[in-house]
Amino acid sequence: MSDASPFRTWNSRDLHLMFPGVALHAIGGEHVLLCRVVYAPGKSVARHAHEHTEQVMAIVDGEIEVTIGDEAKTLRPGDVCVINRGVEHELHSTGGVTFFEALAPVPLDHVPDRQEDLVLGPEGGEGHVER
Repeated sequence: MSDASPFRTWNSRDLHLMFPGVALHAIGGEHVLLCRVVYAPGKSVARHAHEHTEQVMAIVDGEIEVTIGDEAKTLRPGDVCVINRGVEHELHSTGGVTFFEALAPVPLDHVPDRQEDLVLGPEGGEGHVER
C-alpha cells in the first residue's frame, strides 16, 4: 500500500517515458488516475483501444489531432474529449502537446511508481486493471 498521505507532488520528479516521445506524471486513487502527458513534436500513438478504461483528455498547451472511432479533430488548449472504453482512437501532435487525462478505472500500465503514484483507501486498489 502507498504512503497514507493524500498529498503528492510532481515537482522535482522526472517524467515517466511511456513510449518514445510520450512521457507522463501520474497520481491515482481507488477509482481514477490523473496524468499530465507530454508529447514531443511529431509524435503519434497508433490506433488502439482501452478495453476496461474510459479516458477524458483536456489540452493545456500545444495541439493534437485526435481520432476517436471515425471522427478526427484537432484539439487546442481548453478543448476536451471523452474516449469511452473499448473505442479505438489514435493521436498525433505535429508541434508537441501537453494535456491532462483522467482514466477510470485505474490502468496500472499508466502508473510509473505504484508506491509514489497511488493513494489507496480501504479497497486497496482492487478495481485497478492491468492492460
